[in-house]
Amino acid sequence: MEFSGLLSVIVFLPLAGALAIVLLLKSDSSIRWFAGATSFVGLLLSLYIFTSYDTGLGGVQLVDRLSGWVPAIAGDKFAVEYYMGIDGLSAPLVLLTGILGFVAVVASWHIRNRVKEYFAWILVLQTGVLGVFTSLDFLMFFLFWELELIPMYFLIAIWGSDPKGKREYSAMKFLIFTISGSAFMLIGILVLFFSTGTLDMIALPSAIANAKLILPVGVVFAALFIGFAVKLPLWPLHTWLPDAHTDAPTAGSVLLAGVLLKMGGYGLIRVCMTMFPEVISEVAWMLAVAGVINIVYGGIVVFQQTDLKRLVAFSSVSHMGFVVLGLASVAGVSGVISPLGATGASMQMFTHGTITGLLFLLVGFVYDRTHTRHIPDLGGLAVRMPFTAVALLIAAFASLGLPGTSGFVSEILIFLGTFEVWTYMTIIGASGVVLAAGYMLWTMQRVMFGPLDQRWIEIRDVSRTQYIPIIILVFTIIAIGIYPSVISDVFSVGINDSFERMVDAYPRLTIR
Repeated sequence: MEFSGLLSVIVFLPLAGALAIVLLLKSDSSIRWFAGATSFVGLLLSLYIFTSYDTGLGGVQLVDRLSGWVPAIAGDKFAVEYYMGIDGLSAPLVLLTGILGFVAVVASWHIRNRVKEYFAWILVLQTGVLGVFTSLDFLMFFLFWELELIPMYFLIAIWGSDPKGKREYSAMKFLIFTISGSAFMLIGILVLFFSTGTLDMIALPSAIANAKLILPVGVVFAALFIGFAVKLPLWPLHTWLPDAHTDAPTAGSVLLAGVLLKMGGYGLIRVCMTMFPEVISEVAWMLAVAGVINIVYGGIVVFQQTDLKRLVAFSSVSHMGFVVLGLASVAGVSGVISPLGATGASMQMFTHGTITGLLFLLVGFVYDRTHTRHIPDLGGLAVRMPFTAVALLIAAFASLGLPGTSGFVSEILIFLGTFEVWTYMTIIGASGVVLAAGYMLWTMQRVMFGPLDQRWIEIRDVSRTQYIPIIILVFTIIAIGIYPSVISDVFSVGINDSFERMVDAYPRLTIR
């Protein structure tokens, strides 16, 4: 038994805060301040956990592990453990969740409708995501994976921006797609357990290599891959995302784009890549094609959008294609595998989370003042909202991968990792940078610059409270752009640890 307790505290702190809000607090003001304090403590804990991770030591650290909590119900043969830990792959994502969790709460300060329920669901959502990134027992991983569906459904259905019934449709579409993906995932998890006798996600690579699975390994891989691809989302399983983003409240969109999509990328790396390296090598060309389709399709469709929020949503589809393209680089020649593209894919998850989180945050603030997201109705807002305009310009530059911003770092790592293996796919994928430059600068020109529409002559810039989340995200984007090793070194350790487990399980593989 190992139990440091720190990870359990950070995972269940938001849930405890949600229960306190529901059971103890009554006034809207006290609920807001308590939710803010809870998420701020979570941010500090996530920062402490990230800085405490020893990259020189590597491996799994800060372990909380207890056996025997499920067998009392299900019998001794069902070997489920309470098993949490972080490594170089999960530590930055815990930090990302802490940052965006606090940002989401502060960005929701204006909420007036059913305040108690709203902030409770925001905090429950954070527990679900943190549980996914820290769980190392596959059943625990799945339970936390499902937990986040409930609060996100209610956030979209009740506090969504479309009062004419579309938000209920979008919430249900989100639920149907993600539950369907989870059904495939559960099949894969059960097959692995009944074939190997373990749900330990660190031990499973070797267990899978040495076991005879009750279903073909390709089928098990496909079941798990579909579950993660829906969440990422990968074309053509992406159609739930634009609707969910369009109708979600601002904080819901920040968390959805910032951390919920990253659960899909995290699963692809933690499970599909690490546990099935030989299958990944065989289907890598398909991943490369799928990633490029995501990049190009999402980038082209963005130009057709007139809703500002829907535009950012389709840009997310495009950018998540880089994650899949980076994973495709794992396939090498004659059993030689390279970690560089996977490191870039991991970095893309973090940088995209902060960049797109900032974009959705700013779009929400613009909508609060103009009550429209219809791009042709906007224009010249920089005159009345200069602080917002500068922040939006920084987010746009980061999204298109401008050097000096965090977006450049992740994309260049992906291109360097994939070029040697999938040269032509990488060249086509790089066109996504050109598309991003086009649609981001075009959007900035139409929304923030040009003549000011007289309808907006009286609007004001963001409030002092709203400065806080904007400054946090802008600082993160620029800091990582200038000093990327603070994040990339940690991800590199996590990816190298994963590759070593792959080589231990499959000795015929070698790392380049």
